[in-house]
Amino acid sequence: MQLPVHLTGPSLLPASTSAFLPGRDAAAARHVELEQVRAGDVGSIHSWELVTAVDGPGTRLTVFLAGCGLRCQYCHNPDTWMKRNGTLMTVDELMARVLRYKPVFAATGGGVTLSGGEPMMQSGFVRRIFRACKENGVHTTLDTCGFLGARATDDILDDLDLCLLDVKSGIPETYQLVTTRELQPTLDFGRRLSARGIRTWIRFVLVPGLTDAVDNVDAVADFALEIKNVVERVEVLPFHQMGRDKWHELGLEYQLEDTPPPSLDLLARVRAQFWIRGLTVY
Repeated sequence: MQLPVHLTGPSLLPASTSAFLPGRDAAAARHVELEQVRAGDVGSIHSWELVTAVDGPGTRLTVFLAGCGLRCQYCHNPDTWMKRNGTLMTVDELMARVLRYKPVFAATGGGVTLSGGEPMMQSGFVRRIFRACKENGVHTTLDTCGFLGARATDDILDDLDLCLLDVKSGIPETYQLVTTRELQPTLDFGRRLSARGIRTWIRFVLVPGLTDAVDNVDAVADFALEIKNVVERVEVLPFHQMGRDKWHELGLEYQLEDTPPPSLDLLARVRAQFWIRGLTVY
């Protein structure tokens, strides 16, 4: 797998917005910036990567938006949880970077993936970026947990080519244990994707002792089967400890300190639970 290249830089907003004005303190200036984020005029960007065959088909520019309402125990990017931790960029500024890679996208069947954090925390910005991408013939992918799927307006879905839907668990109680949130919004969003015929890849993180129970996996597989008309593949992603140091650096309690990656036998069992239902599994 290609290692990510993080390419964040300084704020690209006009100086009148991002610089501190006479008589204005830092908190007031930041308030103006965050109001623009809420309006969708700018986005709070954590980082971006140019990767191949990771976040959708072909070579993709994956843009990680800052902000997430979930607190997954296995999150490997807890530094993306807060919007204030991102760099502010306008739609035009981000699209200028996107269009640099348009020949690469055309040659590889790639495009742009908006990820996070949770991109639907900034749904207005997502809508503007996807519209600009479609106007320029760039393939669009949304990597989302679906918890804020109600914020995905029809305009967003009209411009969406592929959804990477992260289904954290299939049993509501396990989902809440893993994420601190409710499962139902994810199911509702998946059914909406199905009704609209939007291509979907389901992602499920396999964590020994947390998400690996047979009935929990069965529930995820049953949901994938329910929306099979749009599910092109299910990706079973083995838990890893690559994010542990970030939790420590942020002073956060990391509950999976001693959790090992899944064994080959466990991976085979879980993948078989999807495969036996006629789903394509990776």
